[in-house]
Formats: sequence, C-alpha cells, structure tokens
Amino acid sequence: MKASHLFLFLLLGSTPVLAQQVCDTQSYPMSAPAENFIDNGDGTLTDKQSKLTWMRCSLGQVWNGTTCTGTPSSLTWQSALEAAQGLNQRGGYASHSDWRVPHIPELAMIAERQCSNPRINITLFPATPAEYFWTATTRRGPDMDADAYVLSFGAEGAKYKGKGEALHVRLVRDGKAM
Repeated sequence: MKASHLFLFLLLGSTPVLAQQVCDTQSYPMSAPAENFIDNGDGTLTDKQSKLTWMRCSLGQVWNGTTCTGTPSSLTWQSALEAAQGLNQRGGYASHSDWRVPHIPELAMIAERQCSNPRINITLFPATPAEYFWTATTRRGPDMDADAYVLSFGAEGAKYKGKGEALHVRLVRDGKAM
C-alpha cells in the first residue's frame, strides 16, 4: 500500500464519516425513496403514503434550507418527550404545534434498508448519525417500564434500551389526507 493511501486509510478509519457510504440500488429498489415524500419547504417532509410529517433534522440540529447543521441532541427518553412538549408549548415548528416522538413502526418507515452508514436517505434527512434514536414505544411486561424501543440508523436495527440512556430523537406529527 502506498504511503498516501495508508495515510488516507488511517485518517478515514479514525474519524467518524458523516457521509453515507453505501446504497445498493441495483439489487432492490429504495425502501424510502425521495419520490415518496413531499418537501414542504420549511424543514419538514410529508410521507405521501402514511401522511406523517417529519422534521428533516434531529432535535438539536437546525435546517438551513439545504441541510441540517449542528450536533444532534442526546436526550433521555423522558427528556425527549418533554422536548417535544416544550417545543409545542413555545409555538411549535414549521407552523405546527403537535410534534411528538414517533412510535417504532413509524420511525422504521423512514429507515432506508438499501443504505448503510447511515441507514436513511440522506437526501431527505441529511446529517443523520448512524446511531440510536428514541421511539415513544415502551417495552411491555412486568418490570419492563424502564425500557423503550429504539432504532439505529446504523447496522444495529431495533432493540430496547433503558429510558435513562441519552440518545437522539427526530420528531413527527400526524398528517392530514392530501
């Protein structure tokens, strides 16, 4: 290996890469393609099928008209719910004050199975980290109230975690028929 290639390999290997690395669009069609969403021009997207409206950025980031800037917040499950409530009480976002933490099947709808690092369409949801995001879905059963389901936009997929962990969140709102 040439010294310049070795340097590049070491540099890339030691630094988190935010750009999407792989999307296999040859074997299967995209599961969440851009044409399934309406760009509302205000930092939100509406899924044509589910009618859900999504914030393009994770909480803590800011939509600048082109991309998401800043660092996604890391919140406990309760803090994520309270952040959505607080946002709504302060007037909301994009002229709506009914934002909430999504349930696991809803968040899974925006995961892009054909992509990795992150497993989401970064054209639609730029600067999304390949990490875990909270859902509003609580684990059910005896002694399980301390857990909620999470979804990773990395390789990990869905699982449950303790509600005291600090993870990312992307908010959603119920849409209206179009």
